[in-house]
Amino acid sequence: MIPAGRIDLLKARYGEPARHYHSWDHIEALLRHYRRWEVHFHRPEPVLWALYWHDAIYDPQAKDNEEQSAVLLEREAQGHLPADDIAFAATIIRATAAHKVPDGLGPGDAADTALFLDLDLSILGAPTHVYDRYETDIRAEYAFVPKAAFRAGRGAILKGFLARERLYLTDFAHAEWGLRARENLKRAIAALEAPA
Repeated sequence: MIPAGRIDLLKARYGEPARHYHSWDHIEALLRHYRRWEVHFHRPEPVLWALYWHDAIYDPQAKDNEEQSAVLLEREAQGHLPADDIAFAATIIRATAAHKVPDGLGPGDAADTALFLDLDLSILGAPTHVYDRYETDIRAEYAFVPKAAFRAGRGAILKGFLARERLYLTDFAHAEWGLRARENLKRAIAALEAPA
């Protein structure tokens, strides 16, 4: 169980003014998915801690947000989780940097990491109006990037997702969001490449 005081501190972090998508709303959306699919997790408790902390540190101009968030979890989970669970939760957070399951995990931990990564990308398969708001919010978080540079960079990221054989790692998420995610990505890429 995550102490209420820790949740309050996290809410303050996720309420920072520069956040538009990576806010407490994102955590609540993931919690809804987590509760729905909790039965599929082999180690639900460390996954839940990873969910709460995975974007606890977020600076769009930094390159180490995931690492810093993992380190924060490692510190704040002391005394609340067994050491092995803390290490696993931190591993999940670090995996969000590349959105790939790290090598060397056992089958259960690999499956849990894959499902968590899919939940984190659930927004790609959201209904059109929700996805479009997501793109608007991401642009707001990167308002410091000139328009042309943002379009090129964001387009490259979305094309990278679209180039995957499967956007989602698990059958659950693939069935739930795969088709709509491809439609959303194609539409977003077309908008980024449209004449200004």
